[in-house]
Amino acid sequence: MKSKKAFTLVEMMIVVLIIGILLAIAVPNFMKARNTSRTQACISNLTEISTAKEMVGMDLKLISTQTPTQAQMVPNYLKTWPTCPINGVYAINTMATNPTCTIAGHVMP
Repeated sequence: MKSKKAFTLVEMMIVVLIIGILLAIAVPNFMKARNTSRTQACISNLTEISTAKEMVGMDLKLISTQTPTQAQMVPNYLKTWPTCPINGVYAINTMATNPTCTIAGHVMP
């Protein structure tokens, strides 16, 4: 009599259960890491805009109530205008105010 080597249904169900548990642990951590990365990228973009705004302000002798334009910053102070990774919109704001993003939580420190 020959014996057949194969997985039983119970063994297959245990493997599927273990994979399901690992995914339940990994997916939320992955989502959190992705959101954190996007937020940090947006904050980095805001910092670049702020730096370019300060340079434009010094070169053009702008006062604190004036707002430089995107055209004044690109391409001399920024190679290209940055975009928010979550499709937010950047506002340059006045010289006395930090640039902002329309996405909540994307704020310069």
